Amino acid sequence: MSPSASNGSAATRSRKQTEKRLREAIEQLQKTGAKVNISVVAKAAEVTPALIHNTYPDIAEKIRGVVGKSTRLQRDAKHEALIKEKERNRDLRAEVERLRLEAAKLASINLTLLSKLAVYEETAKGKVVSFATPTIASR
Repeated sequence: MSPSASNGSAATRSRKQTEKRLREAIEQLQKTGAKVNISVVAKAAEVTPALIHNTYPDIAEKIRGVVGKSTRLQRDAKHEALIKEKERNRDLRAEVERLRLEAAKLASINLTLLSKLAVYEETAKGKVVSFATPTIASR
C-alpha cells in the first residue's frame, strides 16, 4: 500500500467523521430548540463555517432548509396571530359602535326625563299649570 493510498483512506474516514459530527450537531440543535445556522452548527461540530460551505454543500443546504423552515413557521405563526388580532379588532370596533348607539339612545332618554322632571318640579311649586284634566275613576 502506498503512502498516498493510506493517506486518502484516512482523509475519507476523517471526512465521514466530520460529516457525522455535523449531522449530529444539526440534530442536537434542533432537539434543544436552539437557533440553527451554519455558524452555530460549525461551532457545535468544531469546524469552520467555510469548511461547511466549501466541503459539505449538502450539509449547508440542509441547514438552510432548517433555517428556512423555522423562518416559515415563525412567519406563519405571526400571520395567524395577525389574522386573529384583526378579527378581534373588527369585533371590538363593532362593539364600540353598538355602545355609541346605546349611549346616544340613553342620552336622549335622559334629556326627556330631565325635561319632564323640570316640568313636574315647576308644577309642584305652582309656577306651571297642568292642562291635563284628571280622570275620575269610576266606582
